[in-house]
Amino acid sequence: MKLVILLGDGMADRPLEALQGKTPLQAAKKPNMDRLARLGRSGQALTVPEGFPPGSDVANLSVMGYAPGHYYSGRAPLEAAAMGVALGKADIAFRCNFVTIVEGVMQDYSAGHISTEEGRELIEALKPLMPEQRIYAGVSYRNLLVLKAGAKAICTPPHDISDQPIAGHLPRGPDAELLTRLMDAARPILAAHPVNARRAAAGKRPANAIWLWGQGPAPAMPSFAERFGKKGAMISAVDLLKGIGRYAGLQVIDVPGATGNIDTNYEGKVQAALEALKSCDFVYLHIEAPDEAGHEGNIDLKVKAIELFDERVVGPVIEGLERSGEEWRVLLLPDHATPISIKTHSCDPVPFTIAGAGVAPDGVQTFDEDAAKQGGYGLVEATKLVEMIVR
Repeated sequence: MKLVILLGDGMADRPLEALQGKTPLQAAKKPNMDRLARLGRSGQALTVPEGFPPGSDVANLSVMGYAPGHYYSGRAPLEAAAMGVALGKADIAFRCNFVTIVEGVMQDYSAGHISTEEGRELIEALKPLMPEQRIYAGVSYRNLLVLKAGAKAICTPPHDISDQPIAGHLPRGPDAELLTRLMDAARPILAAHPVNARRAAAGKRPANAIWLWGQGPAPAMPSFAERFGKKGAMISAVDLLKGIGRYAGLQVIDVPGATGNIDTNYEGKVQAALEALKSCDFVYLHIEAPDEAGHEGNIDLKVKAIELFDERVVGPVIEGLERSGEEWRVLLLPDHATPISIKTHSCDPVPFTIAGAGVAPDGVQTFDEDAAKQGGYGLVEATKLVEMIVR
């Protein structure tokens, strides 16, 4: 039995007046997702346990079958693993976003989706500022800062405060002063850097600040094979998912041209997934683009991202599985909702469908938030989903 999780990050949403009361999933043309819903059984999944923030870290751990209450230590240490950054027992990793702050307002949590090459230049410029810390360039706006023990602070994700004043959301707690000092010291260096001069000349948003958040120590997790008896692979453009894959003992496959945005290499990801299934039993295929559109509050872009996921990922994967001649099951879902109306994540239950060998249809005809409420699985904890497709 070949098992595939197809995850469209942040696809779920809420009804929008601009879409005549429909959600982006309901408005999108997605024949392949709807076909899976007709072939299989649907339901709603609670991917964010009570008391946890609705982040992609918590949600994807849940979907992978790792209860956040036992295994979650923070977002940044997962990304550190993906970047090959080893964390000592005393180390605390922080996500270090490049952001755009204008007159004290968080204008853009991603600095206009700054390119990875530009980001690397800026990180090199910041290294002399932080001789006692370790700072690493990541993908686009997503970077990493590692501090020694003592980094105790409460931090806010920058995408939670889009278009809001930052004053009420700066780090707070015993070690907040250190973090705010580093953030403040970075500003004049970034303001004077040629990368930002070129971006301004091109009409792009500058990376004029860093924002620290998502901190934590290295987690301890059993492998996916130990938990579920399956050898598997992780395919994603973003370090968070790659890090979860590494801690879970999955083969992490880097796909050239995978960007974490709507211009990602869809075909390359599909090819990598189908190739991996020749030698393993399980693939987790993650597409980030719908989430990014949700954070931007861009309705048309989110609908388009969902349609591209359907056309260039879901359809080709199902075709490849059917051609293989082997039995298969697919779990289709988002990790969380990223409602356009709030431009950040929410704890709303998300729709899911399981289709394939041994799964009896429940009569649901479409894949969306409302249809899932009528599904045969009902409302389930997301940590149970892997067990549901494995058994």
